[in-house]
Amino acid sequence: VSPAADPAVISPQDPTLLIGSSLVATCTVSPDFPLKAEDLYWTLNGRRLPAASYAALGPSTLSVALARLNGSRQQSGDNLVCHSRDGGILAGSCLYVGLPPEKPVNITCWSKNMKDLTCKWAPGTEGETFLHTNYTLKYKRRWYGQDNTCQEYHTAGTYSCHIPKDLALFTPYEIWVEASNRLGVAVSDVVMLDILDVVTTDPPSDVHVSRVGDLEDQLSVRWSSPPALKDFLFQAKYQIQYRVEDSSEWKVVDDVGNQTSCRLAGLRPGTVYFVQVRCNPFSIYGSKKAGIWSDWSNPTAASTPRSERVVGSCDPKGGEQNTTLRRELKQFFGWVKKHAYGCSNLGIKLYDQWRVWLQKSHKTRNQVGKEP
Repeated sequence: VSPAADPAVISPQDPTLLIGSSLVATCTVSPDFPLKAEDLYWTLNGRRLPAASYAALGPSTLSVALARLNGSRQQSGDNLVCHSRDGGILAGSCLYVGLPPEKPVNITCWSKNMKDLTCKWAPGTEGETFLHTNYTLKYKRRWYGQDNTCQEYHTAGTYSCHIPKDLALFTPYEIWVEASNRLGVAVSDVVMLDILDVVTTDPPSDVHVSRVGDLEDQLSVRWSSPPALKDFLFQAKYQIQYRVEDSSEWKVVDDVGNQTSCRLAGLRPGTVYFVQVRCNPFSIYGSKKAGIWSDWSNPTAASTPRSERVVGSCDPKGGEQNTTLRRELKQFFGWVKKHAYGCSNLGIKLYDQWRVWLQKSHKTRNQVGKEP
């Protein structure tokens, strides 16, 4: 036997088929090998196929019929193998069974500090084609310029690509994605964008959370603007989210505006809170569109002061509550009369001072109540 001779040949070799297709494959043994059709059998992905699907088409040719094929179990193809009776491999073929690609959808892009561009997309309504599918992001300046191809894939997930440099400002870009596999090509709709309209930036830095004196229901949050805001003369608005230590539910504060500090109120006494801040640049060189929210800053933790009220003490009855309320209102208005001269002086600082004084008053009364 010639060392270069193949023991057998399978036909068709490495076919590509749509899901649901049927296939008849043949294995023909070389005349140099003393094997007959009855000496052969077939396997698909290592599983022996039933003899009922075989047919001898000649002294040394055995066929197998495969009906209603499912998608390939692996993107490298399903292995159809022709064996000799003793288990030896005579020939093999890869079956690629799947679907043509669908049109990619939901293209979204963002630029970090106007220095680059990252885009991501979805692979279509069905998504899974069962075949290896290549995605290529292409872009060009509108009205002029040649097509460019993005090179850095999977930077922000499976379906994403990063363009690190050489992008022009004040120029709209056309961006699209092409999907291709063994069964065809699909092209997304073209997205039009200006880099200035999709700017995001780094999260705010130096986030600090601290107590507000002895106020048991408040925390103060302050932070620094991302450096890029100063470099590019961005304006910005901020958002805060916070949660208690033993919860996964975040509460969002939307109305922070462009301030770099905020006070959280209505919190639980003696509780650890985690706080994060993020930034959205806007009014960049006259752009009319809002920017894109940055990532959240790393969580910063702080705890509110613990309540000094005696655990297990009885609450006052209705009449006593009314008496307490009248007394505290009288105390507050006494403070107003003493410290405020007109509405302009009725600030949050004065209210905080009164709250601290009131809590200390509660503490003193509780201590007196504990004395025998």
